[in-house]
Amino acid sequence: MIAHLNQDEQNPAYDLLSNYCDYLNQTKNIMNAKRINQITTFLKSLNIKSKRFSEIISKPNISVIQNFNQAFIHSSEDKIINYEKLEFFGDAVLRLAASNFIEKKYPQMSVGERSDLRAQIVSDEWLIKLGKKIDIEELIIKGPKALGDENSKNTIIGEATEALIGALYKCFNSIQEVNFWLDGIWEEDSEKFLKAPYKFKSKTVLQEWCQSKGFDLPVYKIIEVSKKNGDPKRFSCDIFIKGLKESTAFGKSHKQAETNAAKVLIEKFMTIGKI
Repeated sequence: MIAHLNQDEQNPAYDLLSNYCDYLNQTKNIMNAKRINQITTFLKSLNIKSKRFSEIISKPNISVIQNFNQAFIHSSEDKIINYEKLEFFGDAVLRLAASNFIEKKYPQMSVGERSDLRAQIVSDEWLIKLGKKIDIEELIIKGPKALGDENSKNTIIGEATEALIGALYKCFNSIQEVNFWLDGIWEEDSEKFLKAPYKFKSKTVLQEWCQSKGFDLPVYKIIEVSKKNGDPKRFSCDIFIKGLKESTAFGKSHKQAETNAAKVLIEKFMTIGKI
């Protein structure tokens, strides 16, 4: 049965719908306020020593916050508004900022040495380590598919970290704040690399050693030991030099197992005085 109202009567359903829409809008605003607070709190935790950056986050500019928010949105959540463009931007910014750091910190370093060092302090592994250090995962918004994919977890952390660097640059169209933030971290990590470069590029060091001795390149033989994703001993790697097995190590990927085996072998050679 349909109730017909007189011209001046208000349909109660309209009031209910209006109240519900108001409720949704209020809830949305509360969620937005929470997100803004979450992002500004996170940005403050980066401890970037910049007056103009501090001013931006002390009195949040919505357009700036939205830019940073985009750096935390994975494509599985939104195909259009996500971090991919900022990540692409951040890749170039990161390399430029790292070059700037090396120029200031190690002005006497050769171009080849600079290239080796920069490769380490802008690597995917380095970005993942930085992302975990700043707890960026707490900010990342992922869709259902990515939420259940443990294999992509570290990749997403690294990508979002690179997108964050892109967003930081876009605040001022300057790398200044990027260097203010990362120079101290890079200084510490660079010293570790320069003291023991073989730990970070063990396969390259081993290859160069073989070539210097007139040997054939080392042979890496991989065996899958486990079928479990993420298992640190999923793959075993043996390294052969001149037909002799010289070392064995494990890793959760082919690459990691090979790197670990090369590192073990170099340390072994250093102990017995071969290197």
